Amino acid sequence: MSDPTESRAFNWFTPLRFGILLAVLIFAAFPQVLLGVQTFLIRDYGFFAYPLAHFQRDCFWRGELPFWNPYNYCGAPFLAQWNTMPLYPPALIYLLLPLTWSLSFFCLLHLWFAGFGMYQLARRWTGNDFAAAFAGVAFAFNGLTLNLLMWPSHIATLSWMPWVVLAVEGAWRDGGRKIFLAAIVGGLQMLAGGPETIILTWIFLLVLWIQQFAKGESSRIEMLRRFPAVVALVILLAAVQLLPFLDLTAHSQRETGFADLRSSMPAWGWANFLVPMAFGNTWDMGVFFQYDQGWTSSYYPGIGTLWLALLAVWTLRERRVWLLGAGTIVALLFALGEHTPVYPALRQIIPQLSLITYPVKYLTLAAFFAPLLAAFALARQQNVPDGQRRNFLEHMFLVGVILLALLAGILFWAWRFPFPTDDVRATMFNGITRALFLLATGVLLLFLAQPSKSGLRRIAPLLLILIAWLDVLTHEPSQNPAAPPSVYTSGLAREKLAMNPQPELGGSRAMLTPMAEWRFVHSAIASPQNNFLIGRLCYGANCNLLDAVPKVDGFFSLTPREIDDVLSLFYTRTNADFPGLENFMGVSQISAPDQIYHWQSRSNFLPLMTAGQKPVFLDDANTLRALTQPDFDGSKIVFLPPEAKSFVTVTNETSVRVVNSHFENQSVDADIEAAKPSLVVVSQTYYHDWHALVDGHEAILLRANHAFQAIQVPAGSHHVRLIYQDSAFRAGAAVSVMAWVVILSALCTRSFRPRQIFYPT
Repeated sequence: MSDPTESRAFNWFTPLRFGILLAVLIFAAFPQVLLGVQTFLIRDYGFFAYPLAHFQRDCFWRGELPFWNPYNYCGAPFLAQWNTMPLYPPALIYLLLPLTWSLSFFCLLHLWFAGFGMYQLARRWTGNDFAAAFAGVAFAFNGLTLNLLMWPSHIATLSWMPWVVLAVEGAWRDGGRKIFLAAIVGGLQMLAGGPETIILTWIFLLVLWIQQFAKGESSRIEMLRRFPAVVALVILLAAVQLLPFLDLTAHSQRETGFADLRSSMPAWGWANFLVPMAFGNTWDMGVFFQYDQGWTSSYYPGIGTLWLALLAVWTLRERRVWLLGAGTIVALLFALGEHTPVYPALRQIIPQLSLITYPVKYLTLAAFFAPLLAAFALARQQNVPDGQRRNFLEHMFLVGVILLALLAGILFWAWRFPFPTDDVRATMFNGITRALFLLATGVLLLFLAQPSKSGLRRIAPLLLILIAWLDVLTHEPSQNPAAPPSVYTSGLAREKLAMNPQPELGGSRAMLTPMAEWRFVHSAIASPQNNFLIGRLCYGANCNLLDAVPKVDGFFSLTPREIDDVLSLFYTRTNADFPGLENFMGVSQISAPDQIYHWQSRSNFLPLMTAGQKPVFLDDANTLRALTQPDFDGSKIVFLPPEAKSFVTVTNETSVRVVNSHFENQSVDADIEAAKPSLVVVSQTYYHDWHALVDGHEAILLRANHAFQAIQVPAGSHHVRLIYQDSAFRAGAAVSVMAWVVILSALCTRSFRPRQIFYPT
């Protein structure tokens, strides 16, 4: 008969208590960030995510949706990017609250939500509160999840992953209102904007559904009906975001075959599952990275989680464990990318896989599966029959010995055959520390496996969770260094640089030279704060958004194909200089040759709206060549595609004047005085959602100079208006609104079926 005190120790981790415990652990890991004393800024958080949130917030307080970003790439779609999260409801956290605190809080709140979701899923699958609590902490605190804190959209999408699995499985098993609840949960994950994580979530759900369908765990007829219904409803709910994204993808630089195999897990990358600081260095702002892999600073699962996951795969004969184990092996194999023939060959068979950039991202599945496997092992440990206990303990002991031996072997390897820039001393210390955590975990697991009334056994469950948390928290230098919020002060670079002329929306642009852009991307200093401030002064990545300074390049996942072609003329080489094209793009400030954060002015730049050019009709290839010629003068000539001949009556230069022009985020207005029919050329990225009006009447918007805009106006005085209208968004919004109305109505009229505590395995 079990000891009541012991039972209370294992059942102490109720949902409320676990939620509080997880919140305490997150606060202990990031106290200064949560208190607002510091804010995240490492890598893409500062150079990508925060500037986008700043721009979105400005649009929000002006009462407009951020459809178009006029500050990067000479203009580019914003809402359609998806990972900008413009339609994700929890984004209101950082739109309404002070941004320097609220965006970091947004990320940490989703870290908590991820761990609590994993707790609920593991609790449903194992029926064990303690095992679920361990899984929840292991999912929130592992190297990969902590790395994702620098991408608000990625951590938000990952945080929904266990909830989606939990809800969708419940939907195909129980039906009723759970179908609609699952659709809402899946729709919210869709709106969070991490495409790869979303795809991996639904691939796993499909495999799980096939497994349960084959075993007949529920009515096959109902499963055939319910799962596709959930998928369809999720798509309908998220159509408002999906349709603009798919539209942009179809017109972007990304095509099938676009993604290469960079940032694959190295062939020796398995060593970092045991010694996370083996074969790498703290080269980027004090953050450790492996060689040959720069997407994640870590994918270390925690030595205790790894031990328990391996133990579950070896000892448990349960279908879910087999599925999770097989899925982990496949994820590891795919993550190796080019280092095995498997994934490259599979990409030849399924070209769409190339749209998932960086094969190392498949480790997201391993980070999701490992805590669940660990939960199954812990649940089994507490319920193993007395006759099988000895065998279970032998297996547990053997797995621990194997891990210790592998750890020692990796340290010997790192000591005898280091890479030239390895810090061998740091690697040795790191490995020995992991060995100590392994031994501490082993002691606690031994206490948990033996019937005992000792005080240590009563607190061993909590100690095991704390050891796992501390192991990951100390496994390498901080993955998320922070700095004072003042680094994000609006207008900071504008004030310090004091450019003359000052690039302004509708006036002129700044431009990093190809060499400056290369130096910005490929160099970093140890101080995260100083490194970011240098990035701000050189307007690297998207930092220009913090100062409302338009520039030629940017840092986004998707760009319209034609502007990418033009910018590739510059940024695929380090010494490209095309003065005529730079003049046409309105470049008034360009990086100085001495330092990337010094600027020099240009005097020959053109206004962003010019008129009177002679049209020359060339195909795309010849247009791109002509734009790079020394004699290209955008004030006198404009290149149009041959198909525009039937729309254009202008044949030569004309006398025309742009009386005034006014640029907003999503519109351009100008008054034109023309002696005869003339062309008006706008140095703004051409995209099919831009529409032209002349005196309020629809006019044809032409693609000019390969990637920009032109309108033909008749003789006389006219008002020209360009306006951005996203037709895909409108269609998607109509679909999504109807879907939300139907689902909310159904939830108000249908009753829940009886709740099921956990599903059999």
